[in-house]
Amino acid sequence: MFRRREPVPFAFLAEADRFRSNVAPPPRERASIGQIAGRWLLGLTIVAGLVGSLVVGMPALSTDTGAQTQQSQASQGR
Repeated sequence: MFRRREPVPFAFLAEADRFRSNVAPPPRERASIGQIAGRWLLGLTIVAGLVGSLVVGMPALSTDTGAQTQQSQASQGR
C-alpha cells in the first residue's frame, strides 16, 4: 500500500528552533543585604563545620607512635 506524502500540518513546530520571542523576561531581582549576609553566614558555617570535623578527627587518623615508644622503653628497662 502506498503512503501519501503530505506536508506537515504543523509546520510552525518544525520551525520552533528558529523562533525568537519579542517578549523579554523580567529583570532579576537583586538580592537584599540580608540575603547576601545570610548566604555568607551559611557558607562560613559550612566551612567552619568542615574545618572543625577535620580538627576533631585528626587525632583518630594519626598513628599513635608515642605509646609504642613508651612500651618499648618500659620493656627494655626490665
